[in-house]
Amino acid sequence: MQIQRIDAEHPGRLLDDFHDAFVAAMEGVPGPQVSAARFRRVVGGGGPGARAEAWVVVEGGQVVAGYGLSFPRYDNTHMGILFPLVVRPERRRQEMGSALLAHALDRLHADGRRLLLAETPAEGPGARFAPAHGFTVGVAEARRVLDLRKVDWDAFERMLPRSGGYRLERWTGPTSPELLPDLATVMDGMNDAPRDAGVEAMNLPLERVRADEQRTREGGDDSYTVLARRTSDGAPAGYTRVFLRADRADGWAHQGDTTVLREHRGHRLGLLLKLTNLFWLREREPHLDRVITWNATSNAHMLAINEAMGFELLDEWNEWRLPLQTRKSAEWAL
Repeated sequence: MQIQRIDAEHPGRLLDDFHDAFVAAMEGVPGPQVSAARFRRVVGGGGPGARAEAWVVVEGGQVVAGYGLSFPRYDNTHMGILFPLVVRPERRRQEMGSALLAHALDRLHADGRRLLLAETPAEGPGARFAPAHGFTVGVAEARRVLDLRKVDWDAFERMLPRSGGYRLERWTGPTSPELLPDLATVMDGMNDAPRDAGVEAMNLPLERVRADEQRTREGGDDSYTVLARRTSDGAPAGYTRVFLRADRADGWAHQGDTTVLREHRGHRLGLLLKLTNLFWLREREPHLDRVITWNATSNAHMLAINEAMGFELLDEWNEWRLPLQTRKSAEWAL
């Protein structure tokens, strides 16, 4: 079996074929599929916050397996993130996944990384593969879905908080340059969210935030953002963001970050932000019928907000961790 690297500058058909293998491997997992455009951006090119590389196994002119690996740059330079590691269903149980993981571990070791993170549904092939290869669960997560076709919008109107002392600003697509410092400020609030004990807080210099904003549409996404600002001094207090496909090819919206900075909590701004964005989406994007969101199962506050809004459990996932220093190089040749 030969494992070959996809040239990020000239991927040819390989990256799209890798996406096809990914889609095949994810068959049966509910929810929206990762678009080819977003897959190319994340797996093929990484981003300002991480260097990425992709490796595949090609047989008979078809990608039958592969993995993507990203190396954070601004923070967490001790770790790597595996997304995805997939084998086409008809080629499973042939040690191909084990060989790919061993290859990825060698790549991490060569870069001086000490921790590998990966993510899979809590049930299924990935959930069996990970513990069999030494991974343990770092963070348990849940995906929930709000069916906009069933929403009682009058009830949502009654739920809408009247948070005095704050005003809301909103925009679509990438954030304008003058608002980038405020966006970076509120994004830092996500560092309070539950995370693996080995994961450092995000470092969010303006150049990283600016580059991420510019790459949103490159990945085939559009976005709706609402920011809360304290009226008395204009201080940014929190924000929420929802992503959807730029080509409007399906009816799914993806709830991105929602956070309120610590000094502004207690005013029900999180609920205000999320509901305001939903009303805006209802007005501007009538084709949307479902919103999907991720939360750590330990994030009781955000779970309570989502459940009050009517989000229903779709499935559960695990973020897996593998400390590399506990494994010998000889053990990687599985």
